Amino acid sequence: MSRSRALSKASILIEALPWLERFHGRTVVIKYGGHAMADEALRHAFAEDIVFLRYAGLRPVIVHGGGPQINAALEKHGIESSFTAGLRVTTPEAMEVVRMVLVGQVNRDVVGLINRHGAFAVGMSGEDANLFTAERKSVIVDGEPVDIGQVGEIVEIQVGAVRSLVADGRIPIISSIARGDDGEIYNVNADTAAAALAVALDASKLIVLTDVEGLYADWPNSDELIALLNTDELAELLPDLSAGMVPKMEACLQAVRGGVPQAHVLDGRLPHSLLLEVFTDEGIGTMVVPS
Repeated sequence: MSRSRALSKASILIEALPWLERFHGRTVVIKYGGHAMADEALRHAFAEDIVFLRYAGLRPVIVHGGGPQINAALEKHGIESSFTAGLRVTTPEAMEVVRMVLVGQVNRDVVGLINRHGAFAVGMSGEDANLFTAERKSVIVDGEPVDIGQVGEIVEIQVGAVRSLVADGRIPIISSIARGDDGEIYNVNADTAAAALAVALDASKLIVLTDVEGLYADWPNSDELIALLNTDELAELLPDLSAGMVPKMEACLQAVRGGVPQAHVLDGRLPHSLLLEVFTDEGIGTMVVPS
């Protein structure tokens, strides 16, 4: 290795020092989904990032989605996929498939990826130990409430099992399925679940991986990225955001208003975007902070 290259590596490590000090022993909740979950190289980069965070002294907790995998399974079963206000309309037939894919397939895949690097990851569903309790959610479209099926809104979180795993040095991998007090099973948006969990765990940071660079100032008229905004500014922008970005930015808003010091939207298509955000001075993506 050349001297200049060695010095360059040393400077990168030194740049990470204040962030290592700041986040050592702190919980970071990461919402994992989108392209980062579908591309094989990005999947392995994500697993490496998570294990790096764990070895660096952080306490990562992962909440995952599985949209592409669910779409494929629904199509295979002859069930049409439809979305309202950015949320999947979930019939009882669709719910069976969603639960099977998230808990039985995607969750196991993520656990296996991370455990190639050490016995860290433990898979959970929001049903386990009553982690997530939800009630039926309706959305407002053109001023009218619309029923979107077995889609839940979290009303209670019991984080004891997650705290125990984290204290034991494990990395909880959580699928966003919830049970209602009525015994019904609900599909909960993973962005929303990650935000609620970050608040309940007193996390230092929420990170939402997306398929865009972050929040744009005037999309689609401009590709100017908003690097930093506060909760009041975000609340003002929300009504004009694209349907796909609304749950992600609402999650950031909910988390920061709930006491999480900062929430980030990152481009999951960029390898090692997690490490760039956590350990570099510039950071990437869009960060939301309290007003």
